[in-house]
Amino acid sequence: MGEFSGQVALVTGSMSGMGAAIAERLAKEGATVVLNSRTTPETPVRFPGSDHDAMHVACDVSNEQSVSSMIGAIESRYNALDILVNCAGTTVNIAHDDLKGVSTEDWYRIYGVNVIGPWNTIKAAEHLLRRSKHAVVINISSVSGLRPAFGSSVPYAVSKAALNHLTLQMARALGPDIRVNAIAPGLIETPWIRGENWLETRRKVAQLASLKRSGQPEEVAEACLGLIRSTYVTGVILTVDGGLSLA
Repeated sequence: MGEFSGQVALVTGSMSGMGAAIAERLAKEGATVVLNSRTTPETPVRFPGSDHDAMHVACDVSNEQSVSSMIGAIESRYNALDILVNCAGTTVNIAHDDLKGVSTEDWYRIYGVNVIGPWNTIKAAEHLLRRSKHAVVINISSVSGLRPAFGSSVPYAVSKAALNHLTLQMARALGPDIRVNAIAPGLIETPWIRGENWLETRRKVAQLASLKRSGQPEEVAEACLGLIRSTYVTGVILTVDGGLSLA
């Protein structure tokens, strides 16, 4: 038994990084967690303390029909959804000032996953969420959507700004039944930033952030659970960046 026992949670983009940490934390607190990624994992996921594999639904969140099928599968199995965490995201590793390096296809792909994806999942899941007494949506955004930031490509930053505004619009549209908030992480130690292309960005963050380091996925997960618990909070974009935005 845990704090979220009896509740069903869907975490998109939950097979690595922040999504995986959020899913594991929710499962630890008793939630029944549905995992998502674009492809089916080779090995099923079983959370610590569980005696069965977690449900996984392969789905490209940028595809409306695929998302509808995913929500339909959740409804068929659990007939409920209480928590939706939109964590699926994508980017391109192109310098902020390299405009010619960004293609139109990059824009469509990034917007499709980072903006249309959360819209698709919220829209498809609305009827299930409205049945819940605890309905909450958390969108995983970025500090690059709040202010110009080094290390982020232009389409990625703009997509996260759009996601922030989508969060506010959905908080107005879906209240009082469904709360909608977002988390805007700074640089988090995920598989995305472990390559040599990110060494300089990591060095700058360690220099400029008030806490003098980048963050861990588990710290974003804790912030996510905090917003889920905060039943009088909606339409908020919570910055989780170790003070980087103060620099």
